[in-house]
Amino acid sequence: MTSRILAISKKIRLKSALYEARRGEAHFLGRCLVFLLIISLFFVEGAREIVLGVLADAYWQVASYVALTLFIFYALQARLSETSRLADLLRRSSRHQIVFAALMGVLPGCGGAIVVITQFVKGRLCFGAVVAVLTATMGDAAFLLLATSPSAGFQVLSSCFLAGCFSGMVVDRAHAEGYLRPEPTELVCNFGDEGLRRLDKQGLFWMLVLVPTICIALLGSFQVDVDIFFGVAPGTFLWLGAILAMAGLLFWVLGSKDDSCNCVPEESEERHIFSRVAQETNQVSTWVICGFLLFEFMVLAFGLDFASMFSGIPAFAILVAVMVGWIPGCGPQIIMTTLFLNGAMPFSAQLGNAISNDGDALFPALALAPKAALAATFYSTIPALLMAYGHMFFFE
Repeated sequence: MTSRILAISKKIRLKSALYEARRGEAHFLGRCLVFLLIISLFFVEGAREIVLGVLADAYWQVASYVALTLFIFYALQARLSETSRLADLLRRSSRHQIVFAALMGVLPGCGGAIVVITQFVKGRLCFGAVVAVLTATMGDAAFLLLATSPSAGFQVLSSCFLAGCFSGMVVDRAHAEGYLRPEPTELVCNFGDEGLRRLDKQGLFWMLVLVPTICIALLGSFQVDVDIFFGVAPGTFLWLGAILAMAGLLFWVLGSKDDSCNCVPEESEERHIFSRVAQETNQVSTWVICGFLLFEFMVLAFGLDFASMFSGIPAFAILVAVMVGWIPGCGPQIIMTTLFLNGAMPFSAQLGNAISNDGDALFPALALAPKAALAATFYSTIPALLMAYGHMFFFE
């Protein structure tokens, strides 16, 4: 009887290993298909300029800030690991988690929100923190607003922070701990490979490019023409960003042999910080590139004109701006901010869009915890409508 049980157990393990191997191959082939599809768009007439711009924007405007935020977060985590002061503070109360999440959300860019989503699926933050961070985040549009109109940017981000804290605490009281958190077995992969404990190639890549990338990205975010600033030929940094984005895509494809697209890597003190930063950054930037491309080709195919959508009644402009905030990615939100800065959209509509939108953080959120992401997006719509229409009625 014992030998029969052992034989059955061995057979089950072999089938499980075979299933995981086939699953890994399927993920690898899927990633290769995405990579080849993007490459092929370079040879389609009229699509090359769009793809080139999307790749460069995804690298300079998104991937750079995601990598920096993740590096800062993991560095702080490693610094406090001996005493676990940060972890202890967050474990004391869900309110601490919500305030922490809202603070991460108001950081310009989407890196802070992505970090909070990752910690939620690992069981370290509550669902209220997810609502708080997605409500508070304005994404990459915050850089444009702060650079062009600092006073308006401060008002919007302050309102986003307050809305994030309030909505997160209300939702936390309404739902039990662990609400909509996916099963750990669906999220966490076993990274037993010794190679992941040292600095891998994609980690080395980001270690070398992070500082110069951030310097160039900051110049671009503050509307500095980097080609003129560095005295190079026009379009040099456009091509450089596209090439670096493709390098990140290639690392994402090759990394699929060790991890699946829906995995959250286990944190290990033995694993190099830049390896962890690189893996998550490359995965997120891939989602961003796909989202940007989808948006650009939808605009091209259907001839969408966002400016005409806001002509007329301000109340309608607010509603449209909040609905545009549901669209994943920072591209549509940057368009909304541009319309506001050009006087085509009232401040109340800008406020509603800033609170409603989740930026590029919604892409990994949908991949890691789709139910929680959709629910949090719904919850963030409520304060967006209340604050936007409230501002319209009382101040406009």
